[in-house]
Amino acid sequence: MRFTNRRKAAALVAVLILACVLTGCTSKKYTFTYNTESSVSSFQMTENVMAQQADLFAEQLCVASSDVTEGTSVDMSQASSAGLFDLNNRQVLYAKSIHERLYPASITKVMTALVALKYGNPEDMITVSAVSAGITESGAQLCGLKTGDNLTLDQALHALLINSANDAGMAIAEHVGGSVENFAEMMNKEAAELGATNCHFVNPHGLHDENHYVTAYDLYLIFNEAMKYEKFSEIIMMDSYSTTYTDRNGNPKTFDFKTTNLFLQGEYTPPEQITVIGGKTGTTNAAGSCLILLSKDSSGNPYISVVLHSSERAVLYEEMKGLLSEIGN
Repeated sequence: MRFTNRRKAAALVAVLILACVLTGCTSKKYTFTYNTESSVSSFQMTENVMAQQADLFAEQLCVASSDVTEGTSVDMSQASSAGLFDLNNRQVLYAKSIHERLYPASITKVMTALVALKYGNPEDMITVSAVSAGITESGAQLCGLKTGDNLTLDQALHALLINSANDAGMAIAEHVGGSVENFAEMMNKEAAELGATNCHFVNPHGLHDENHYVTAYDLYLIFNEAMKYEKFSEIIMMDSYSTTYTDRNGNPKTFDFKTTNLFLQGEYTPPEQITVIGGKTGTTNAAGSCLILLSKDSSGNPYISVVLHSSERAVLYEEMKGLLSEIGN
């Protein structure tokens, strides 16, 4: 059975927030010198405001407090977490462990792009530092940036989201945040503002760190917010990208690459009546194979789907196809 359980979730949010207000999240005890049950007490008024805010949050988003699998035929046995979110009807159509903390790999770059678009200008010029050009981790996806290269933030965002370039992510972070550490703080602040409270970021690319994690539900919140930026939506739809930038001496250099999204490459076909618009891939040894997508049905209704920690890439795409098959069922 599919359900959103909005009121229950809203009440839970309100109770948790209220608990922190009353306890201060410490062992200190408070003695009230007035009747907290009075409808005009500041205590009761605060409780009511919190409940209203939580209710509004739940009404505007897809909400599920537990798994939603009954009545579905999805085989997600080789993935740790997955979710399918109906954006127009604000329903969770499928949920498996969507609040479990997992490593996101390069799906991290959705948040990187969101923060960059919120605080940067696509026309900004970036000069690549030795730090950004110095990623040496084995197997890390790179677009080949060198110290002193000059490119726009727009070009770097294309490299980030289409090619999944980790060096582009570092260059963006240093440009927008002043340092990778400051940018990570900006990412965490943005997550908190979105209600994505079960994730934590320490870098802009998603290369493994034990303190860098997300949940499928938090990724839904982040991706949903990123789609409000036309530039983000434009980039994730592209199956390839070519551009020219310059090295430290002003000599031209060229990007020319294809998307890492195999649906857009045509290697995998979505279910009938479903169109994959775009999304973001992610793979590391610790994170497994990960994918988040924006898709539409034959009537143009949008859906966000996410699969985390699948056993391998081929299995990931088959699992995602199965998830998308639930649209309209």
